[in-house]
Amino acid sequence: MSLPPGFLDEIRNRVPISRVIGKKVVWDLRKSNQARGDWWAPCPFHQEKSASFHCDDQKGYYYCFGCQAKGDAIGFLRDHDGMEFIEAVKLLAAEAGLTMPEPDPRAREKTDKRTKLLEVTEAACRWFRLQLQTGAAADARDYLDRRGLDTAALDRFEIGFAPDNRTALTAALRDKGFAEDQIVEAGMSARPEGGGAAYDRFRGRIVFPIRDGQGRCIGFGGRAMDPNARAKYLNSPETPLFDKGRNLYNLGPARSAVAKGQRLVVAEGYMDVIALARAGFEGAVAPLGTAITEEQLRLMWRVSPEPVIALDGDPAGQRAAQRLIDLALPLTGPGQALRFVILPAGQDPDDLIKASGPGAMGALLDQARPMLDLLWARETQGQVFDSPERKAALDRRLAEAVARIPDERTRALYSEDIRRKQWDLFGGAPARPPRGGARPGAARPGAKGPRWPRGRRPCRSV
Repeated sequence: MSLPPGFLDEIRNRVPISRVIGKKVVWDLRKSNQARGDWWAPCPFHQEKSASFHCDDQKGYYYCFGCQAKGDAIGFLRDHDGMEFIEAVKLLAAEAGLTMPEPDPRAREKTDKRTKLLEVTEAACRWFRLQLQTGAAADARDYLDRRGLDTAALDRFEIGFAPDNRTALTAALRDKGFAEDQIVEAGMSARPEGGGAAYDRFRGRIVFPIRDGQGRCIGFGGRAMDPNARAKYLNSPETPLFDKGRNLYNLGPARSAVAKGQRLVVAEGYMDVIALARAGFEGAVAPLGTAITEEQLRLMWRVSPEPVIALDGDPAGQRAAQRLIDLALPLTGPGQALRFVILPAGQDPDDLIKASGPGAMGALLDQARPMLDLLWARETQGQVFDSPERKAALDRRLAEAVARIPDERTRALYSEDIRRKQWDLFGGAPARPPRGGARPGAARPGAKGPRWPRGRRPCRSV
């Protein structure tokens, strides 16, 4: 059975290899580094007492330093459990919540077409890079210079320029032997609705290549040089290569940085990622012009169990944080958490780093708040809880939010922390006492009367 392009990549993005292998081995938690997705265990393929079997969630592979067994999750199920290839894929697809595709006799043809489209985007990337050196790109170079991007940064992120010419890229790609249909399907050009010759999608823009986790150029983002342009930023359209809701900018380099001990920082845009990476925070990624999606969340968790979401300190950033909480709660649990950094008002990571230096950014990241704190703030800030009805309404809203958490233990710990916060807010007992200990002020065994928290002793009648 042939599988469509990208199906196995989607399985790998959704199911960490440690989850598959962890059902067959006992991890050595003293040697493993769970935060980095770095796991060790006695090898399941040969008899041993030491932990020489290594599993890497970042790369999606296992390797035994004793018997040299190696492979990915599919290979493990085949070699250890004796499954056939398709049988292993079906099991992992079910684990990932994916439906197996119907048999497609044209799968090989689709794979070949995808390869050709990748050749188109790579050729476009090289062409954009060359255009940045031309006279037409003088304003673009000035802008990049003002933003502090030197030659090394331009090379590192492969930043290019699309001249304000309707057909320059399309003609250049045709000269390299690509058919117009291929150029259009790769998202590099478009055809007018009324018919006619294809025209370039990116014109008069600084161009940022977007690469997938394997380093393949799947699309582009373009920043307009004209302040009156209809859209300041423009991404490639949806193509067989590019799905903006399933990819992240700078994913490959960020994954490598996280594997070396850096944290995964999720910013809002391309320039934020570039500023963070150049300041030493190389585990930086960004969504591609849209709100973070469920698929992007799963992709982040594949890289790090606790990404730090760094949002701009403006109302839009606050709203984005609240939307993300609602998206993440039904997915959260051990190994799938979020922390949040809300930057000072009016600043993004690039602004903060330029104004106060990398140290200020690092300090904020060190103080990143757990998702529970933002959920609590959303439900309580600016409100007065001076009646039982208002307190009960808060209790109901929080209970409904926590009920969406699938993991039982995580759900219980959220509830416990919320009850403690309610006690502090109300200055008295919530509907239920906090678990794990007596209610603040409760009498101890043998005490003569209730002990009240300092400053909360009830008034005595005269």
